[in-house]
Amino acid sequence: MTTTSKKNSAERVAAYDALGPQWAQLLDDERDLIAAMANFSALIHDTFGWHWVGFYRVAGAELVLGPFQGPVACTRITYGKGVCGSAWKEERTLVVPDVSAFPGHIACSPHSRSEIVVPIRARDGRVAAVLDIDSEVPDDFGTVDVHGLETLCETLQPLFE
Repeated sequence: MTTTSKKNSAERVAAYDALGPQWAQLLDDERDLIAAMANFSALIHDTFGWHWVGFYRVAGAELVLGPFQGPVACTRITYGKGVCGSAWKEERTLVVPDVSAFPGHIACSPHSRSEIVVPIRARDGRVAAVLDIDSEVPDDFGTVDVHGLETLCETLQPLFE
């Protein structure tokens, strides 16, 4: 699937439905967090064709780049800065239809037009990482993506200490 403004389409819903069992099988015996994040990034990137899919891990007062698929990325993001740091601070998923209109957006790639960031909690409930996805298509993410990605990200929680 390529990203062509199908954010709430039946096709995108079906893609998330198909991902569930495939992801569960990949995660079944995996206990290594980095391996799981790497496969998660690849699976989402391959399925939807978004520009960049990856993780930033909480390390002290900043987010540090984790496994990803796509072009080179920003390595560190401060708490509360940009979309990723804001999602971490607010402890909620952020959908940004137009990254150029987001105050303090960190432009790691000039091709990024819209973004979704999903916080991932550790077993103790604190935000331990964020999933960051950038699209070259403006306004590419909707409620279908919020629900689908949050549901998939919940499966990673047991791997975070």
